[in-house]
Amino acid sequence: MGKAKVLVVDDDRAVGMVLAALLGQAGYDAQHVSSGEQALAALAARRLDAILSDVRMPGMDGLELLAAVKKRAPEVPVILITAHGTIPLAVEAMKAGAAEFLLKPFDRDEVLYTIGKALAGAETRADRPPEPEIIDEGPVLGSSTAMKDAMTRLEKAATTMATVLLRGESGTGKEVAANELHRRSKRTGPFVAVHCGALPESLLESELFGYEKGAFTGAIARKPGRVELAQGGTLFLDEIGDVSLSVQVKLLRLIQEREFQRLGATSLEKADVRFVAATHRDLEAMVREGTFREDLFYRLNVVPITMPPLRERRQDIEPLTKRFVAELAERNGRAGLKIDAAAIAAMSAADWPGNVRELSNFVERLVVFASESIGVADVERELSQRGAGPRIAAAETKAAAAAPAGASLDAQRIEAERAAVKDALSRAHGNRTQAARLLGVSRRTLYNKLTELSITDA
Repeated sequence: MGKAKVLVVDDDRAVGMVLAALLGQAGYDAQHVSSGEQALAALAARRLDAILSDVRMPGMDGLELLAAVKKRAPEVPVILITAHGTIPLAVEAMKAGAAEFLLKPFDRDEVLYTIGKALAGAETRADRPPEPEIIDEGPVLGSSTAMKDAMTRLEKAATTMATVLLRGESGTGKEVAANELHRRSKRTGPFVAVHCGALPESLLESELFGYEKGAFTGAIARKPGRVELAQGGTLFLDEIGDVSLSVQVKLLRLIQEREFQRLGATSLEKADVRFVAATHRDLEAMVREGTFREDLFYRLNVVPITMPPLRERRQDIEPLTKRFVAELAERNGRAGLKIDAAAIAAMSAADWPGNVRELSNFVERLVVFASESIGVADVERELSQRGAGPRIAAAETKAAAAAPAGASLDAQRIEAERAAVKDALSRAHGNRTQAARLLGVSRRTLYNKLTELSITDA
């Protein structure tokens, strides 16, 4: 994949150049720009693997840049760095989606450790298709009987401190439900999410519990973990089934005793946190296999809430589709775009194995490619081409027919992938983020394919 590309954003040219040089010496492809506006232009022009930005800048500040990056390229981790380091500012940054938070004056080892940790977390998610941002107005998750049952349990649990375990297939809206639990609770602190499957064991511990100065190379100051940042609020442990047994032991103590210990510390800290966990895995089977602790399972499974798959609540497809059309049309500069009744009927009759996430991504394709309004022809066209599978299969057939007699299977595969990527880029009018969605891959995976297949006209 080559060197990781890191963009440094700082209005102080001297500081920015020092950081870029430091990263360059460590083997990164580092570039410095002086403003948030320049950073967004760089993001549009090239693939970026991480952004390291100052917070206090004239014009667009670091938090505003973070919000813009989360909308345009949510897979790119943003690390904020400032001389004005306080726990409240760290909480605000983490709530807004920052991958990490550093303080000036910075230490070389801590900067490199933090960049490495952010890239490691992003790398584990690199092959996942982009996930939709579901705007929460008090989520319209649906009015089906199955969803009403789930929401009734959610409402009863919300005002308590009981630990909630959200279960269900991928894409059913577990994180939206976790946010709603927090919104309806009496907790006044922040909602802090930890995606447990996105970080290796060594990084997950420091992410959760934080660390003391000197805990390891690069730890030049105490750093709060997600547990500390969630004080008075809700800690959401997503994909809890992916946590190693050794981390499970520490999570058990955290949930059971309501206390934790920073890495390198000798004293215990109290955790005033409400716990919500989520998984798509069969935890009972994992307990039987010995890969998930039985005592932790019972601590998590106090209030189980199962988010039903879309196939069990087809009557929810219509309101969800209308909502996604309105939200995604606004986001893509097509406010006011409508979808007609025949198109909605076709959507309701289709299967959605990827659940609400797949439905949202599909609607975004409709929004991008529709003309005056979304009609049944638009839906049928995209249904015939949805997912990378049908396009790859068609491209393979075409490539096989065009390949010279005796061409190897590998050569045919490469030609098929090249044809599929070029087709997606053409359909997306060169927009790489949209092309990645059409192919059902992440933006980073698409960039890797562009390099691997020597496709330069993108």
